[in-house]
Amino acid sequence: MKRIILALAGMMAAVLPAFSTAEYSMAGFFPLDGTGRIVASMNPAWRFHRGDVSGADCKAFADSAWEVVSLPHGVEILPSEASGCVNYQGPVWYRKHFSLPDSLSDKKLFLHFEAIMGKSRVWVNGKEVARHYGGYLPVVADITDVVDREGDNVIAVMTDNSDDPSYPPGKPQDMLDFAYFGGIYRDCWLVAHDRLHITDPNYENVVAGGGLAVWYDNVGESKADVNTRLHIRNEARTDFSGRLEYILIDAAGDTAAMTQGNIKVAKGKATSISSKLNVDNARLWSPRSPHLYNLHVRIYDRKGSAVDGYRRRIGIRSLEFRGKDGFYLNGEPYAEPLIGANRHQDYALVGNAVSNSAHRRDALKLKNAGLNVIRNAHCPQDPAFMDACDELGLLVIDNTPGWQFWNDAPEFGRRVFSDIRNLVRRDRNHPSVWLWEPILNETWYPSDFAARARATVDEEYPWPGCYSASDSEARGSENFPIWFAHPRSMSDAPDKIDPTRTYFTREWGDNVDDWSSHNSPSRVSRSWGEEPMRIQARHYSCPPYNVTSYESLMSQPRQHVGGCLWHSFDHQRGYHPDPFYGGIMDAFRQPKYSYYMFMSQRPVQTDSVYASGTGPMVWIAHEMTPFSGSDVTVYSNCDEVRLTFNSGGVPMVYRRDVMKQQGMKNPPMVFDGVYDFMADKALTRSGKPDDVYLLAEGLVDGKVVATHKVQPARRPEKIVLWADTVGGEQLKADGSDFVTVIAAVADKNGRIKRLNNSMLHFEIEGEGRLITGSEGDNVRLEWGTAPVLVRSTLRSGTIRVRASMAKGGTHRPISGELTIVSVPSDVNMIYYDKDARFLDDRDRYLSADDCGVRDNDQERMALEKRAARLLEVERQQNEFGE
Repeated sequence: MKRIILALAGMMAAVLPAFSTAEYSMAGFFPLDGTGRIVASMNPAWRFHRGDVSGADCKAFADSAWEVVSLPHGVEILPSEASGCVNYQGPVWYRKHFSLPDSLSDKKLFLHFEAIMGKSRVWVNGKEVARHYGGYLPVVADITDVVDREGDNVIAVMTDNSDDPSYPPGKPQDMLDFAYFGGIYRDCWLVAHDRLHITDPNYENVVAGGGLAVWYDNVGESKADVNTRLHIRNEARTDFSGRLEYILIDAAGDTAAMTQGNIKVAKGKATSISSKLNVDNARLWSPRSPHLYNLHVRIYDRKGSAVDGYRRRIGIRSLEFRGKDGFYLNGEPYAEPLIGANRHQDYALVGNAVSNSAHRRDALKLKNAGLNVIRNAHCPQDPAFMDACDELGLLVIDNTPGWQFWNDAPEFGRRVFSDIRNLVRRDRNHPSVWLWEPILNETWYPSDFAARARATVDEEYPWPGCYSASDSEARGSENFPIWFAHPRSMSDAPDKIDPTRTYFTREWGDNVDDWSSHNSPSRVSRSWGEEPMRIQARHYSCPPYNVTSYESLMSQPRQHVGGCLWHSFDHQRGYHPDPFYGGIMDAFRQPKYSYYMFMSQRPVQTDSVYASGTGPMVWIAHEMTPFSGSDVTVYSNCDEVRLTFNSGGVPMVYRRDVMKQQGMKNPPMVFDGVYDFMADKALTRSGKPDDVYLLAEGLVDGKVVATHKVQPARRPEKIVLWADTVGGEQLKADGSDFVTVIAAVADKNGRIKRLNNSMLHFEIEGEGRLITGSEGDNVRLEWGTAPVLVRSTLRSGTIRVRASMAKGGTHRPISGELTIVSVPSDVNMIYYDKDARFLDDRDRYLSADDCGVRDNDQERMALEKRAARLLEVERQQNEFGE
């Protein structure tokens, strides 16, 4: 039985508030009701084989013994630390069986892969339809004339992520600072539309053309002009005459502007049509107020029937870099240095095969940390991440793939320039794109390459607001208006500062002993505990030694406009046995102390609508263990912080207005000599354990606006679980969406026991699959937590995750459970039901009557009895003076 959920296409909301609803583009656009254009997900139910196999491109090839997977898909589940080339490199095969619904019988059909890692070939029904070199940009194939519209069809994909110097990045993985991983690791779409259609810019290969291009001029508070260029192709049997319509809708659903015009396209030809919308009272896009408009594009025939169309989200803004005067946004000098971070695309256990919701959670966490610019290191990121940056107000430095490698063979250069063109074509309409970085990272390429790279960007984006950047010391840097440099490099050689250039630090924060060992106060595993994490945060903020830090970046003149931390997340690497531990979050996106240090630099004022990345906060970087130091570090963006140690203690006050002003707005606060474990012991022995705490209160204008309380964890008694659902999205039943579930051992009050090395055993029931990266689904606690991933199936419903001690015992903490409910996917999906059943490798499902959390009464009663007996042990030890 074939399955395609096409009814949803007519139910999708035409206008969605950009600030409250997560949306993900599909093949570069958003579907629009009533246009005749249909997009469906091809992600579910692919047959997969790791290794090469002869004949797998043929339609009749027998693949029934292959594993069935859903996209996005990596070629393996990785260990939580997968650096040092432990990942698979080599060929893999995918095959998908499907049939078309009758509604698509007369449509033009394209396959749009958002990315396939490595060098890849695509066949449909045995005919090759695409060949691609490179793992980060779309692979698009016209399959109109090769599909069987009445029967079964087979897509076959062979991709190989082995080292290959003929295309970028080119460098062997065992010399690379990240990992190639592998697979069809982003979404795949089937796009169906009329033979008179808006083209795909990554398919057409038209300079500054293909699809829809949008740019802005005359941007001001009272008005702005929205310019468009639309590329239309007519593959019908007759000439086409009709009407082109644009409607610009604001976030409230009101029409902000509209324009129409007649169009003619001869049969077998394509044309580009330019239009302009004049917007009064324009709401401008900025990091603090990322207002998005929905631009509806429709093509009508002479009878008034819609032939094609779609929706794009756009943000009206102007960008200018004015040399020594710095960066101007929307005609105004940007108020302060822009602090951001670099981002690699990999995630713990799944590598690069990250779901759209996880990409958005990444963007939201970075924005909530107070960051405003992201450098896509060192490749184009997933479209879902770019969509989230538009929505949340994250400026993006958009990179072409490359890292410390150049090949003089002509084909390598051709492929680099192809990547530059397709990167600009894919991302040119994103308001978040701030800078293009078309050069190859840290690479000694020929000097003429730099000039051609800059020229290629300008050819593809010949409109206002296009800026490219290069390292100041790189060959050919004279061709770029923005130079990457460290503040120290500028201060050490002031005579070399060019007043016509604007400066930015592309990577800061690392401070290694040498580039082989990589020991650094910035590289801290979260599992190493509080003092290493405090040292990392101090290193990133304002260390006592000379290194690029938050403090030094905030102390620069306007000509130096900010910098991106290296790096936002821990990530896996090829050439080093250790993962990169310098993230402010680990590979599961669990925060370290430095995350809260960054958060303390964000504005304390909360915007009424766009609240991400603003608001008061206070955080105590201290766990109150027997090994915690006496000094207490607090991060806060409030004017004043009161810290109280223990009930009845006298609050200590830290006021910023009487402290030395530094470059950082809110340096870490250190309260000296506060914590004393012996005071904890005295109160606990006297029966007052709840009187032991650290309480931080953040005040603004004399009022408490934020609090954080820490108490010591006592005897471990239970396991607690929670899901990382920041952003509020529910798990989608699409076969590949996932959420991180975290388990911890806690005392009876739920306080996490950080100093605990227990091994936990995980189980799952219902419409989810467990990903642990460990044999037997046993995971060791590190710094108090054990994270795993829960992936959805293709059926919505209840999922129950259970964590227990890997080895039982009389006095072991009781197990914990978490219930998650997945919801139906909101996109069209094409797959065979019979194939989908292979995705469910379990034989236990929750019934409707068994959807609650399992009752642990027996374990709980046994624990209470044991606790009563333990009182006798405690009494006797006290009596003997212990």
